[in-house]
Amino acid sequence: MRKVALGVSVLLHVLLAAYALFRSDTIEKIPPPKKESAMVYIAPLKDKPQPQPQPKPTPKPKDTKVAKVKPPPAPSKRVVTKDVPRDKPKLETFTPPLVSKVPLPPPPAEDMSSMIEQRRKQREAQNPAPPAEESENDRAMRVAKANIAGAQGRNSGSDREDSGGVFSIVNQTSFSAEVKFKGWNGNFKRNWLKQEKVELGNEPDIETAILKKMIQLIRAEKPGDFVWESRRLGRNVNLSARVEDTAELMAFLRQEFFSEKRPGPGRR
Repeated sequence: MRKVALGVSVLLHVLLAAYALFRSDTIEKIPPPKKESAMVYIAPLKDKPQPQPQPKPTPKPKDTKVAKVKPPPAPSKRVVTKDVPRDKPKLETFTPPLVSKVPLPPPPAEDMSSMIEQRRKQREAQNPAPPAEESENDRAMRVAKANIAGAQGRNSGSDREDSGGVFSIVNQTSFSAEVKFKGWNGNFKRNWLKQEKVELGNEPDIETAILKKMIQLIRAEKPGDFVWESRRLGRNVNLSARVEDTAELMAFLRQEFFSEKRPGPGRR
């Protein structure tokens, strides 16, 4: 407050000095007294009213901000998963087609029999019956009939009901040979001669190549069982030209033609 009062006082003095300087021409000049005892009167300046100091506004108290306390976080709720039952699969309903209640007229008897026969043939074609296994008696009977037919064919000359022949090997070397088959054919009822050239090729020896050619000629006439007239053994031997019996037939023919004792050409 003192500093404010001192400042106001200095300001008033400065204002008075400035006023006196600017109003100096309005001041009445009194002539000097003629006598020393004369008195000079100077009218004092009117005091200018001093401005009353305005009170400073009292500062408003600052609003104290209250710190907001955050509420504690709410405890997390436990999530419980519920097993939602799955939708049951919808059962599709099958509606059978409508069948006419009016019975169809039966087919004629001839058509029925032909239809049954056709269906039977179709079943037999799709599921062929397995061939019946040949018994020992049937096989013996068949071989006996073949021997009888062969004997009749050899005895009757031109009227032969079976086929057969005789093998012979000529011009044999280590790399080639010729196989002759002189036979009779019941279909044409005449004798015939067939001569085949045999080469070594990829076989291990020329004997193996000759035997394979003989088996090929035999299967052309007798693909199954046949009777072999063996001069080496002095009797007839029942043999098989089937593929599964190739090894046995090869071994037998090797003994017939290429054993140490060569009796000559073989006959079938």
